[in-house]
Amino acid sequence: MLRSKKTLRLTQGAAIAATYIVLTLIFAPISFGPMQVRIAEALTILPLFTPAAVPGLFIGCLLANFMGGAIALDVVLGSIATLIGAWGGYILRFNRWLVPIPAIISNTIIVPFVLRYGYGVADIALPLMALYILIGEIIGCYVLGELLAAALIHRNKIGKIFE
Repeated sequence: MLRSKKTLRLTQGAAIAATYIVLTLIFAPISFGPMQVRIAEALTILPLFTPAAVPGLFIGCLLANFMGGAIALDVVLGSIATLIGAWGGYILRFNRWLVPIPAIISNTIIVPFVLRYGYGVADIALPLMALYILIGEIIGCYVLGELLAAALIHRNKIGKIFE
């Protein structure tokens, strides 16, 4: 039983990582830059359902940023922002409405600095860049994430997805 649970968590994490990568790269034109809505951020709701989402989201973001042509600073710090958000979401998993907040906050704080100091985006003030990221994160994490959560919760009534 323990071995099958470990295998299940590994499989879930890998599936989440792969989904994050695919969504980021398919929607690459809006997934990167100072004004972004990363559709894959909807997956930050998944710590509500499984702890496998934490490493899955981190690895997915790391590989998506790398494969998307991001600079090393973005690959590392952007992925750390996602890890912080996923871990925080897992800690807050007992309240569905709080789960997206750590991802929104960590990305809103970290990503503008990566854009400014890593990519040299100097024509947009840091607070305005943070506002752009905040809006994109709210759309990705809350709007799309809550749609995903509602669908999974509805589906879970029929058959357990994340057991």
